[in-house]
Amino acid sequence: MIMEAGEILRKRGLLTEDQLQQSQSTGSASVIQSAIELGYVDEREALRVLADEVGLDFVDLRETEVDLSALKGFPQKLIYRHSLFPIRNEHGSLVVATADPLDLYPLDEASAAICQSITPVVAERGEIARLVKRHMGVGSETVEGLMAATVEDDEVELLDQIETDGSELSEMAQEASVVRLVNEIMLEAIESRASDVHIESQSDGLVIRYRIDGILHPQPVPPEINRFQAAIISRLKIMARLNIAEKRLPQDGRIKLRVHGREVDIRLSVIPMIHGEGLVMRILDKGSMVFDLQGLGMNPATYEPFSKLIRLPHGIVLVTGPTGSGKTTTLYSSLMEIKGPDNKIITTEDPVEYQLDGINQIQVHPKIGLTFAASLRSILRHDPDIVLIGEIRDLETAENAIQASLTGHLVFSTLHTNDAAGAYTRMTDMGVEPFLVASTVEAVMAQRLLRKLCEHCKEPYQPNRDDLPPDFPWEELDGRPLYRSAGCRVCRKVGYTGRMGIYELLVTNENIRQLAHDRVSSWEIRKAALEGGMRTLRMDAWDKALVGKTSVDEVIRITKGDRL
Repeated sequence: MIMEAGEILRKRGLLTEDQLQQSQSTGSASVIQSAIELGYVDEREALRVLADEVGLDFVDLRETEVDLSALKGFPQKLIYRHSLFPIRNEHGSLVVATADPLDLYPLDEASAAICQSITPVVAERGEIARLVKRHMGVGSETVEGLMAATVEDDEVELLDQIETDGSELSEMAQEASVVRLVNEIMLEAIESRASDVHIESQSDGLVIRYRIDGILHPQPVPPEINRFQAAIISRLKIMARLNIAEKRLPQDGRIKLRVHGREVDIRLSVIPMIHGEGLVMRILDKGSMVFDLQGLGMNPATYEPFSKLIRLPHGIVLVTGPTGSGKTTTLYSSLMEIKGPDNKIITTEDPVEYQLDGINQIQVHPKIGLTFAASLRSILRHDPDIVLIGEIRDLETAENAIQASLTGHLVFSTLHTNDAAGAYTRMTDMGVEPFLVASTVEAVMAQRLLRKLCEHCKEPYQPNRDDLPPDFPWEELDGRPLYRSAGCRVCRKVGYTGRMGIYELLVTNENIRQLAHDRVSSWEIRKAALEGGMRTLRMDAWDKALVGKTSVDEVIRITKGDRL
């Protein structure tokens, strides 16, 4: 007769008698899980000991190849209820990983169900759960209905009180299994560092994709999830305080969550599509954001002059780039660097993405007339030293920003242009007088985000000249290797983890002011800036590739080649 798990660990010296009693007193069905959660024992070490006690092999699923054909016919309910996962067929037997080597009854049940002998091996519970999510889909456990019995889930806590209209659809959206399913989709996205979650209604069912480091990644979902399509959409609309009965018009809302103790804001957008409503959730993880200008990826040659620019007494500093290029993060980081008790900073944003301590922030509401331009007029009556305008979209906002700079304020804002030189002509095209643009814009920073190579798996190689673009700086490589993506468990086989900024800083010197005043093309301004020593986005990206922070492929994907 095999002794109880806790006794085995005590006998082998992994638990003291006191620790064993503490683990048993928690009321948990699994003493070993209690011991792990209390920090008394390492899961891997404990499982190795238990596996050895019963004569089973311990396997590291991170290093084990899984044959997905082994899943066919295997009872899914046993996978979820007992943390089992079939790995491969071997010599006529099915090798199955289990997280509980002392409970072999589920394996006997599985053997009877598939009419095949089973060879059990022992693996960590978290690694089995990772395989389930990876190969069977996000939310598959909930779809099976196994968690429908009211289970308390404190991983995702909704901070706002929700209201329901009592309709059948509303009641269905509040069922425990649907709540759990939606929570799991959001939790998986947050843990994957996703910036956006796309839930799309297609002709063949629901498609879920996460945008991670700027790239959309389809998520495997079980086919059964399509039965819950209406309930999932309704649940999210209820959480965002939207009208669940309205399916013909676009709607926008906001969800506030607490996940693992940190606050997360989610901006939800719903748009009616041909095959049903499509949802996009923008995830703003407050707990993971650090607004540090020096930590954004600026090299010293860019940081030092930019640091001086953001401390000017007046003028306009613009940050340009497409949506999602990190403009807001750069501006927030700039404000956090210069804020202090001796200056007053007011921002007007649409929307306020992150709440910053010590900074006064205004949320614009165009529907009631509180636009960027209108709020800016009121801001100037509050005696600010520094003003941030979320975006200069029209002539009125541009003129107000210029007026603010002329009256002794430092103004930060963003523009949607492809490079730094285009900002001057963009403002002129809006209708601003060229002499005002020339006299108030102190600098323009263009930026993009490059994916960083995974430090755990990036591999060096000697490049071939024929494989690289003509503008690659060979003389700076000096015989060193470049690095490329490989893919490993840490980066989920992508080859990249996280992103960093690349920057193009154009400081408005006397030559640039004259060109802007003369209403010349952005091409001429760019040429003059390059002759004056400006480093382009492409040059900054090559610098990152030369030191192994990113790959040549990523540089080519994000930036255009420089040419005069």
